[in-house]
Amino acid sequence: MNPEPYLAPHHLRAADLRAEADAHRLALAAKQPPQDLRTRVGWTLVEVGLRLASAPPKPRIA
Repeated sequence: MNPEPYLAPHHLRAADLRAEADAHRLALAAKQPPQDLRTRVGWTLVEVGLRLASAPPKPRIA
């Protein structure tokens, strides 16, 4: 039994998947995340707020 007829579709599908992965990788590389000051300051404030909200309460002195 010759394996060539059975392997050919698998090789074609693998090549298609590789091409699709390369296209996806290039599309992600082309996207530039926003780097303006307003966005960075906003995310920093969110991070600080989350840290303050998750901090355990300090004991009160009577």
